[in-house]
Amino acid sequence: MPIEGRSLSGRGPILIVLHQERSSYGRVGKMLLEKGFSLDVRRPVLGEALPSTLADHAGAVVFGGPMSANDPLDYVKAEVDWLRIPLKEDRPFLGICLGAQMLVRHLGGKVQAREDGKTEIGWYPINPTERGRLLMHWPRMVYHFHREGFDLPRGAELLAKGDTYPNQAFRYGRNAWGLQFHAELTRAMMQRWVVHGAHRFVMPNAQQGREHLEGRMLFDAPLKAWLSDFLDIVFEGKQAAAA
Repeated sequence: MPIEGRSLSGRGPILIVLHQERSSYGRVGKMLLEKGFSLDVRRPVLGEALPSTLADHAGAVVFGGPMSANDPLDYVKAEVDWLRIPLKEDRPFLGICLGAQMLVRHLGGKVQAREDGKTEIGWYPINPTERGRLLMHWPRMVYHFHREGFDLPRGAELLAKGDTYPNQAFRYGRNAWGLQFHAELTRAMMQRWVVHGAHRFVMPNAQQGREHLEGRMLFDAPLKAWLSDFLDIVFEGKQAAAA
């Protein structure tokens, strides 16, 4: 697979796992490139294999997608099973939305929608737990685009909570992290999501497209700053200033 960027960190590339042909790694990938990492981008949905070891990688990020971690698709099941590799090798791993839900499934937890059908599509508040506050300063509002949540896996530490879906961010072991929300969206990405995902705005608790874009003007700057600090914690082991 072609490697994007040139590693300035003295370590291998970070594996980037995307779930659609036109999916983007957004700000996460751009920030990692700026921090001196190179990227190994793979799309299992297109038949691209995931590595049998992360010994030559600096870590991995598994992004979101429109499918469910519960879907009986071969590549979904294979990807959930593949997560044994970063866990066994204790490599830095970040799962975002679907990626976090796949990690939960791998660890034996449940991924499911609420009985009342409520979604989180738009901007919603989160509250860090005591463990989360000790780790770093968190934004007040974050961006969501999902209709399923997840249990907290046994042995995981809850870092942030939400009102509709209580489990928003967690850490498992030293190096595995899961986020229910999206901090990676550029403005162009959000505009695409608002257009292509407009049919979901009729779902319970979903916000309308204009609220997504208006919320970005109000809440995106703190979320972007948080993401940069968070990536330093995940992939470089740095300590951020706590709230």
